[in-house]
Amino acid sequence: MRTNYLFTSESVSEGHPDKVSDQISDAIVDLMLSKDPESRVACETMTTTQRVILSGEIRCAPMYDMNNPEWAVNGGWAPGAKDEIERAVRRTVREIGYEQEGFHWKTLTFENHLHGQSSEIAQGVDANGNKDEGAGDQGIMFGFACDETPDLMPATLDYSHKILERLAADRKSGAAPFLEPDAKSQLSLRYEDGKPVACTAVVVSTQHGKGYHEGEKEAELKSYVKGVVGEILPDGWLSEETEWHINPTGAFEIGGPDGDAGLTGRKIIVDTYGGAAPHGGGAFSGKDPTKVDRSAAYITRYLAKNIVAAGLAKRCTIQLSYAIGVSKPLSLYVDTHGTSAEGVTDEALENAIGSIEKLGGLTPRGIRMHLGLNKPIYRKSAAYGHFGRQAEGEDFPWERTDLVADLKAALG
Repeated sequence: MRTNYLFTSESVSEGHPDKVSDQISDAIVDLMLSKDPESRVACETMTTTQRVILSGEIRCAPMYDMNNPEWAVNGGWAPGAKDEIERAVRRTVREIGYEQEGFHWKTLTFENHLHGQSSEIAQGVDANGNKDEGAGDQGIMFGFACDETPDLMPATLDYSHKILERLAADRKSGAAPFLEPDAKSQLSLRYEDGKPVACTAVVVSTQHGKGYHEGEKEAELKSYVKGVVGEILPDGWLSEETEWHINPTGAFEIGGPDGDAGLTGRKIIVDTYGGAAPHGGGAFSGKDPTKVDRSAAYITRYLAKNIVAAGLAKRCTIQLSYAIGVSKPLSLYVDTHGTSAEGVTDEALENAIGSIEKLGGLTPRGIRMHLGLNKPIYRKSAAYGHFGRQAEGEDFPWERTDLVADLKAALG
């Protein structure tokens, strides 16, 4: 492993058009799970100037049933269900903060093209007789943790998220009234002996109110951003050698879906580890937890985090793989990158994980039961990263470190 290098990660705010789409998709997941914890949801969202379009497949008996003759005249929707979905969409846009001419929660045009789940997909996922519930799709999923930050996340991404979270909080509280919802951040850090020690470059682009790209207003905005970055990063990381790029293109008054179309699932590296670890390719938002793209990525993060939290390694990558309709994972892979504790091997960690009964064999149902994923907890995860978040009650159960004792016991 290289120990001295530069590494960079980026984040995007809740007002970025792709993140708007992610949050809307997860608002629909939460709505369906609140009606029926066994809902099946695959919701894709497109956002553009004054328009939100939903598409995808659902199965949620209280909301949609093509076989219900009373609902047939409404295209399979329960009375009021489509209105409830639209309210969830508009509420999400309003809470993000969009009340602009080019994108306004109250006046945007909304289209709903959701329809019933394919019976052929359903038959592979549903438990039936002696058949356990199967994975919702084939695929590979990765989890990662490292000891670079208290959140056990790559520092480049963790602090990029936190910068944008602060901007959003100040915008909403009125502390920075010149900010608008769309923003991006990026940090380049210098690593020595494998540890981040300095920030060599900061990039922050934030949508702003009228005129904050010139003169005194521009100076106010840039001073504010530098102050936030200085408060977020550890002491000593910024210096005269740090390169700053704050709104480097100039004016950024047109943003969000009015400035660029947004789609669900286009920020998967922002959602995970900022490029510091592999990604299996699947997005999270808009999917119910039978989809292993989501649930298996959560359990691998949970396992990797607990390994690092237990002091069994300083850095850990875990991979799982699945076949559609098959319950048991096809493979489990652990790589501690040469950082494991004395006497602990990657193979021993694989065996330890496989022996912990409470994990349910890492089947889709076992994962959901252990982490309690059949709950409406997902919209909050759809901005500022799915990982590295504090386990706030039940909102981020995959961030808990309650498997430490089990792992140590399994290792003997």
